[in-house]
Amino acid sequence: MDSLETFVVDSVIASEQEFYRKIIEDNLASLKLAPAVGRIKVVLRPGDSLFQMVIILRDVGSKIKTVDIADVESKSFAKKIIISIKTEQYIPELLEKLWEFYGKANISQPDRLTVVISTDRSEEEAAFIREMMVADPRHRIHENLVDFAIRVTPEGFRVRYHLYKGNRFIFVASEEALKNEWIVEAEEMLEELTGAGEK
Repeated sequence: MDSLETFVVDSVIASEQEFYRKIIEDNLASLKLAPAVGRIKVVLRPGDSLFQMVIILRDVGSKIKTVDIADVESKSFAKKIIISIKTEQYIPELLEKLWEFYGKANISQPDRLTVVISTDRSEEEAAFIREMMVADPRHRIHENLVDFAIRVTPEGFRVRYHLYKGNRFIFVASEEALKNEWIVEAEEMLEELTGAGEK
């Protein structure tokens, strides 16, 4: 797992700190979030039925286009486009987009790293496919962060609030109705965490 710049678990019950550190580390690894997370702070207050987590993300990169992950070649005489994939990680997203635009019947995959599209307009379509957005890492990270936060939250803490903006993520959960002051506290924790990385 990539080492975090800051990793704080704060609980009034000392034994919970190591327990939650381990849960957090395991879930960061299993969701492959570790490279994206730079700093994290978790506060547990069982007496208040409160779980707070704030995260500052590292730069996760920009949107991925087909040209970033594959070579796209037009075979106009055969009315086909050949896509030779160089980065396997985004194959599911690429296929999903291609099926959406061309239909499954017009797409074949003779081997794992080759996709063939049948089209009468192969030159124009090849240019479009090269520039087509395949994935947005930030969107995937948002989904994974929410999943991660729910996984590490204590059992029964079903009342939840989260905010994801830029490279910052706040998550607050409780068994009871959330108090506005808890969200404000989490925002303050995030500001502290931001400052901790700038010293």
